[in-house]
Amino acid sequence: MKVIFLQDVKGQGKKGEVKEVSEGYARNFLIPKGVVQIATDGAKKTLDQKNAAEQKKKDKEKDDAKALAARLTELTVTIKAKAGDGGRLFGAITSKQIAEALEASHKISIDKRKIELDDPIRTLGVTKVTVKVFPDVKGQLNVHIVEE
Repeated sequence: MKVIFLQDVKGQGKKGEVKEVSEGYARNFLIPKGVVQIATDGAKKTLDQKNAAEQKKKDKEKDDAKALAARLTELTVTIKAKAGDGGRLFGAITSKQIAEALEASHKISIDKRKIELDDPIRTLGVTKVTVKVFPDVKGQLNVHIVEE
């Protein structure tokens, strides 16, 4: 019997898949639990429309992320910090501080985990920081550290 999975079922299929399962398993277990529906022509068309809508939504999110990445490339975030001789900071600038400064100065909210910073910034000057906006969309942000 061909069924459409409405939820992930371990060992059988993932949500949205159309698969062949035994009739007894479908009628006695899967359908009563509400994890599958019988794959009729109408159900397949509904699934196709749903998949197309989800794909359209993902494409829009990706376009928005590309626009944000382009905007981030043009921005410079200025952070004041105490420094000693030779431009060395007392302490370091972390991704959390960069995210807070970006929110305060440009009203752009980005999670600190999306800011890819190998090591905290420990010197004065401009540093380019990579920001992961979407799974495969990244932008460069200029972070300018000035002495307090």
